[in-house]
Amino acid sequence: MSTALITGATAGIGEAFTRLLAEKGFDLVLVARDEARLKERASSLENRFKIKTQILVADLSTDDGISKTIARLTQVDAPIEVLINNAGFGLNKSFLKSDLIAETQLLDVLLKVPMQLTHSVLPQMVSRNSGVIINVSSVAGWIAGGTYSAAKSYVTVLSESLNTELKKTGVKVSALCPGFTHTEFHARGKMKMDGLPKFLWLNADRVVSDSWRAALAGKAICVPGWQYKILSFISRFGPRPLVRKQGMKVRKRQRPNN
Repeated sequence: MSTALITGATAGIGEAFTRLLAEKGFDLVLVARDEARLKERASSLENRFKIKTQILVADLSTDDGISKTIARLTQVDAPIEVLINNAGFGLNKSFLKSDLIAETQLLDVLLKVPMQLTHSVLPQMVSRNSGVIINVSSVAGWIAGGTYSAAKSYVTVLSESLNTELKKTGVKVSALCPGFTHTEFHARGKMKMDGLPKFLWLNADRVVSDSWRAALAGKAICVPGWQYKILSFISRFGPRPLVRKQGMKVRKRQRPNN
């Protein structure tokens, strides 16, 4: 049976991926910081889907957490067939007012971690000519929304590059670029979301299902939801001064003290 490794596996999009992949028969390696939640998730998945799970308690903002995850990814006798780079968080302050340590940690988790984990697992995947990597990015990568947008832009472009480079192999790399999705993400970041229209909210299970189909089809980018297909088209190809202005308005509305 094949094994999938998911970072940020206890909530939101990561948790939705655990259920989708377990339902498809994958054994799972669950990576997150909260040991209690990892154990609960592992037990639930094993009981419901009759699969095997392994938990890795790892803080991916630390070198130790990254090293522990890489060690599992490169384990030759138990190869990883699917890598879901999902771990992440957001900041609710302007770059001018944010803490430098927090900004650095954001870049580490959103940018350095998926790059390092992808770089570590790819040699095995290429060698056996099979594997799937999904990097959870965001439509925010096409707007001007501070460090978060900049990091997600990197993740999207890296995924596109690898997708193109590996096109003639059995290894598939795809960037998932969702819009606002019902998860714990915004609450953890203490962001104001009460003014967001209901039609802009996406369901995590639908987002993950769309992403999986797109990845298997060899697509470099998946943008779930008709509303975000339209908005992402405007963000990518519209006048940049307008995109920058509207992007910053969205970010400012999410901050507790505008």
